[in-house]
Amino acid sequence: MKPYPLLFAALVASSLSLAAGPALTIYNQNFAVVRETVPFDLKAGTNLVNFAGVTTQVEPDSVVLRDASGKVALRILEQSYRADAASDGLLLSMNEGKEIDFLVKDQDAKEYVVKGRVIRSGYKTGDEPLSPIIEVGGKLRFSLPGEPIFSSLGDDGILLPTLSWQVNVEKAAKLDAELGYITGGMSWQAAYNFIAPEKGDQVDIVGWVTVKNETGKTFTDASIKLMAGDVNRVRPEVMADPFAAPAVRATVLRVPEVTEKAFDEFHLYSLPRNVTLRDRETKQVEFLRATGVTAPQLYIYDQQKYGAKVATVREFKNTKENGGLGLPLPKGRTRFYRQDSADGRLEFVGENNIDHTAKNETVRIYTGDVFDIAVERKATESQMSSRDDFREETFEVTLRNRKAGTVEVRVVEHFYNGPNWKLVQQSDPSDKTDAQTAEFRVTLKPDEEKKITYRVRYDWK
Repeated sequence: MKPYPLLFAALVASSLSLAAGPALTIYNQNFAVVRETVPFDLKAGTNLVNFAGVTTQVEPDSVVLRDASGKVALRILEQSYRADAASDGLLLSMNEGKEIDFLVKDQDAKEYVVKGRVIRSGYKTGDEPLSPIIEVGGKLRFSLPGEPIFSSLGDDGILLPTLSWQVNVEKAAKLDAELGYITGGMSWQAAYNFIAPEKGDQVDIVGWVTVKNETGKTFTDASIKLMAGDVNRVRPEVMADPFAAPAVRATVLRVPEVTEKAFDEFHLYSLPRNVTLRDRETKQVEFLRATGVTAPQLYIYDQQKYGAKVATVREFKNTKENGGLGLPLPKGRTRFYRQDSADGRLEFVGENNIDHTAKNETVRIYTGDVFDIAVERKATESQMSSRDDFREETFEVTLRNRKAGTVEVRVVEHFYNGPNWKLVQQSDPSDKTDAQTAEFRVTLKPDEEKKITYRVRYDWK
């Protein structure tokens, strides 16, 4: 199996696509491909090169480092990745058994220094931290007496996650090398808002993409592409950091039109301008706006699919002629609003999700159950032949319309007791919609009650 054919292609894409800032291709599976330019000034032979500032969730074995121009042949002898960036906990652990200074403020905001010996830092990489133990004046305390003051970072300390290489070249060269890698902690998702008047089948649709950055790195002036589709990946799931702080920023970005194209077996959406995506930031971009979309509201009784009540379902065709749609729609959440004609306010009336939907396909979205259409379904008879070669069953579906207007209800019945079935008796006409399904369309006037009856025969000859 080739786990990364598409990802590798993205990593080694032409450097002509790279802007001055980083370039991101974000997948809706909580990962991204990052491409950055790294300036190198190499001497002939072996060089130690560091790049500080990769993400905290980089997959080190996905790293591609090369001269995109093809003029300099880089030979990577060794690569190291360090994520132990300096922090209070890490520096405390490096000073266990040593006496350091702690800065303390009293109630009058006056500062003074207290000396304490670090018995236990409490720092544990990738695990729940323990309480620190500090000896102050010959007594132990299970907390820090103040803000620790460290004399130096240490010869081996780093401030940011760092990639280090031993690079060999035949002759001295200056170049802008292309660095590409896969990282977790980056995701995007689509959301759609449907806005309809109080009456009628016309809706306006506004589509948003929401990009989240939880990689531990800020990307400044980055070009961003969004890949829609389910890309195969062979790796363990990345566990979320239980101690990570929640996202604290949310930015709504209005930009020119997002462009889209088919790419391999997926769809690629490109944002039209570079953006800055800060660590733990959520950024939103409008990518779709369609007005006057014909999306009739259907009333469907399908016990197998929607349960024991009549469902309300919105249906529309994803075509350019239908209000300017016709763009492949990435999967995401749909929210429906209706405008109250009395005061003009929008009221929320339901939500659901859609899967990846190609252009020119028909979309059906379940938004809830109907309040004013009652339904009851029951089996009234079941008969088996004495030779067990056929069976007949009779059902009755009762509908009552308590709305002020006339409605059409689609009653969907499924037949799973055998491949050879037919309706030998029915009170209303029906359509066979697939090998195991029939649909009745029933019109009810206000306060009208109607019973649909049918008898189905299964043959096992």
